[in-house]
Amino acid sequence: MDSRSPLKNCWYLVGPTAAGKTAIGIALAQRIGGEILSLDSMAVYRGMDIGTAKPDATERAQTPHHLLDLVEPNANFSIADYLTAAHRVAAEVRGRGREVLFVGGTPLYLKALLCGLAEGPEPDWESRQRLLAEAQAVGAEELHRRLAEVDPVAAAKLHPNDTRRIVRALEVFHTTGQPISAQQQHFRVEPPAETCSRVFVLDWPRPLLHSRINARVDAMFDAGFVDEVRRLLSSHDNLGRTASQAAGYREVAEHLAGALDLPTAIERTKARTRQLARRQLTWLRGLKGCRWIAMAEPLDSEEVAARIVAAT
Repeated sequence: MDSRSPLKNCWYLVGPTAAGKTAIGIALAQRIGGEILSLDSMAVYRGMDIGTAKPDATERAQTPHHLLDLVEPNANFSIADYLTAAHRVAAEVRGRGREVLFVGGTPLYLKALLCGLAEGPEPDWESRQRLLAEAQAVGAEELHRRLAEVDPVAAAKLHPNDTRRIVRALEVFHTTGQPISAQQQHFRVEPPAETCSRVFVLDWPRPLLHSRINARVDAMFDAGFVDEVRRLLSSHDNLGRTASQAAGYREVAEHLAGALDLPTAIERTKARTRQLARRQLTWLRGLKGCRWIAMAEPLDSEEVAARIVAAT
C-alpha cells in the first residue's frame, strides 16, 4: 500500500455477525482516539437499520461513525464505490489528527481495503470517444442494452442512464474481449501478513455465537423489523439486488406477501444468519497475520478493547 495512502496503518475490528463489534468498536475508538468507518456492505443502505444492527443515535453520539446510510436500498453500490468513499473519509479523519478504525463484518470490503482491486486495462481513448459519441446519438439506454448482451452481470448492476460506467464496460469488452464484471472480481495482490497485524477478529465458540445470533434475531423482530421491511417495500417497491441479500429482509418480504408465517420467517432468518457467520469466518481464516481475540460470556467491551490495545 502506498505510504501516502490514508488507509495505511488503519485499525480493523472484524468478525461474524452478532459478535459484539459495535460496542467493542466504540470502546476501542475511545481508547485510541479514533473514528469508526463502517465495514458493512448492508449498512450503506438508508432505512435498513434494525435488520443490519446499524449503530443507533446513542451509539453514534459516543464516537463519530462514517460510511453509513450512503444510498437508497434500491440503488447499486459496488466494492469500488465503497473504496472511493473509504479513501475520502479516511483522509478526512486523518486530517483531524484521529485514528481510522474500520468496524464491521464484510470480508470482501476488508480484503479490498487491504489489497485494492484490479483496475482493469488501460483506457482505450479512441474506443471511449466513439462510444460516448454513440451514447449522444442513440442514448445511454441503447448502449445499456448492448452491454446486457455481452456482459449481463455488469449491465444488471448499472442504471440504464449511467453513461460513464456503461461506456467503460463496453470499452473494456471491446478492448480485451472479456467482460469487465469478471475482471473487477480480482484483487491486485494478497495482503502480506504484516498488513494484517492490526486486523482483530472477534472469535466466539460456535455454540455461544449461535446463541448470540438467535438472540439478535429475536431482538430484531421485537424491535419492529417487520414494520421496517414494510416501510421499505412501500417506499421502493423492491429492494436492489445487493440490499435484498441481507439476512432477514427476503424472509420478511415473503411473510408480508403471505408466503411465510411469522414463526417460519424468524427461524429462516436465524438459519440464514448462522450461514452468513460461517461464510464470514471462512473468509477471515484465509487472511494471514490477523489477530484472533478469544471471546466469552459475559461480554465486557472495555476489557476486550483493552486487550486489543495491549496486543499492538
